[in-house]
Amino acid sequence: MTNSNVRILVVDDEPPIRKLLRVGLASQGYGVSEAPNAKVAIELMEQEKPDLVLLDLGLPGIGGHDLLRKWRDEGVDIPVVILSSRTDEAGIVSALELGADDYVTKPFGMNELVARIRVALRHKFQQQGEKPLFQSGDLSVDLVKRIVKVEDREVKLSPKEYDILRILVQHAGKVLTHHFILKQIWDDSTDVQYLRVYVRQLRQKIEKTPDQPRYITTETGVGYRLRVE
Repeated sequence: MTNSNVRILVVDDEPPIRKLLRVGLASQGYGVSEAPNAKVAIELMEQEKPDLVLLDLGLPGIGGHDLLRKWRDEGVDIPVVILSSRTDEAGIVSALELGADDYVTKPFGMNELVARIRVALRHKFQQQGEKPLFQSGDLSVDLVKRIVKVEDREVKLSPKEYDILRILVQHAGKVLTHHFILKQIWDDSTDVQYLRVYVRQLRQKIEKTPDQPRYITTETGVGYRLRVE
């Protein structure tokens, strides 16, 4: 699917932000619809069936969280990328738990936003099921044979370390909250500090410079993301 076939619904109550997004996304070939509030967004969702939504959390009236919850409860499964302030970590985490696919914080660069959009759309349009081999830079993960290599050197991981890496690979490019990862591996009954310990151990094994990770990046106050190169 080319950009010209993709329609993005921008839901933001600030006219300057909507203009910035309209111009920037149009220059990338995307079709853009705009909604200043939840009421208009709901109407456009029904009328136009967009491929992706950029959603501001601080909407007047029906807020961004309530709008996202409504759509997910109704079975609307299109990708939603959150637009949020840098200080609203709790709001970002809550939106991701409600089913948002990713987020960018204001002010944001257009290149960063477009990269997030492409990742979200790729997850939507890719065929279901895991690809047997993941490759990013010097890191490769064979999900069938459970073999992890860095620069063709096999890396031995503990079962929990591998489980964390596998989940990150399955959602490569997307931010995963601490809660999501904990729920997948420990049924959410484990403290987040336990997860941090395992991620630190995992970085020691797959990163050249663990303190400046290339692959597993930290989304402060939110979770982790596996970078795709």
